[in-house]
Amino acid sequence: MTGKSDAMIPFNRPYLTGQETEYMLQAHAGGQLAGNGPFTKRCHAWLEAHTGCHKALLTHSCTAALEMAALLLELKPGDEVIMPSYTFVSTANAFVLRGAVPVFVDIREDTLNIDEALIEAAITQRTRAICAVHYAGVACEMDTIMEIARRHDLFVIEDAAQGVMAGYKGRALGSIGHLAAYSFHETKNIISGEGGALLINDARFADRAEILWEKGTNRSSFFRGEVDKYTWVDVGSSFLPGELIAAFLWAQLEHGEEITGRRLAIWQRYHEAYAGLQAAGLLRRPCVPCGCEHNAHMYYLLLPDVEQRSALIEALKSEGIHSVFHYVPLHQAPAGRRFGRACGELEVTVDLAERLLRLPLWVGLESQQDRVIEAVQRRLGA
Repeated sequence: MTGKSDAMIPFNRPYLTGQETEYMLQAHAGGQLAGNGPFTKRCHAWLEAHTGCHKALLTHSCTAALEMAALLLELKPGDEVIMPSYTFVSTANAFVLRGAVPVFVDIREDTLNIDEALIEAAITQRTRAICAVHYAGVACEMDTIMEIARRHDLFVIEDAAQGVMAGYKGRALGSIGHLAAYSFHETKNIISGEGGALLINDARFADRAEILWEKGTNRSSFFRGEVDKYTWVDVGSSFLPGELIAAFLWAQLEHGEEITGRRLAIWQRYHEAYAGLQAAGLLRRPCVPCGCEHNAHMYYLLLPDVEQRSALIEALKSEGIHSVFHYVPLHQAPAGRRFGRACGELEVTVDLAERLLRLPLWVGLESQQDRVIEAVQRRLGA
């Protein structure tokens, strides 16, 4: 197949299960559109049951969940949080808002996750936490990270924005660190347009998290009959989403296994199709280590250099296929240089960021996936 098709294959297309509108109408009919209604509670119960976390709280974004984590840890100006540079800006911004300093550590060549072997060298007397970002829904080496945190009396936050329905050695991503954040942004596997969740695994944070979530009030305790009136008791903000968002999300969570299964099939089809290109040294495919149960959040290719990456993006575009690169490393960004610091040269981060290309991956792509596969193979000379 050559030449540009009339139909553009987008990088992402949000998937609907078919129940979203009905559930949103039910929320309206129930008379509550503000947050923390029946659909919110269903989502909380699902997240707690499927992850094993102590408590889950929906938020209006993964960014908000990370900001709640920073508040719960009571980070102060000058405190340091170790994290990868190859991540979305929210990973750092949530802590910078509290005056903390992101300390950027290099990533592993295989998974593009934080290199756990480099974490201890980045620890100082000011270090308060490690933020582990599960890139592409593939788990960081959490056993090692948790042991480092234990030895140095640090907290661990899992940025599991891409990790819903993924696991590590039989445990759900988001259930391992002291706190964790999920994303339900429209580009994620399970969506609500915008949305997220804070997962609390350390019970010490549970009560206060609920207060921060409800604008610094004990409103939830009041509605449970634990206090006779609710009032302002702590700092906080309006972190919870409205009930329409929760209703939409519930329709997605109900089909979480199906959605994940279909994405995994698309991912595997790419992976098998490009084995020959990898064997020929023309690209490198994603790596999923033993013990990591990924969720097919994305499929990426690592090209030999930035020029070949850019050329392939343009070539696919000419054939009506939208592919993209990913993050500009945070330590190279203006705000990253201003608010954070790098521990080492971060050579792997810089190298891989310039060579990574993401292919379309969304439920419904199945009928058009051959077109993407064939275009990549042809353009790379297979």
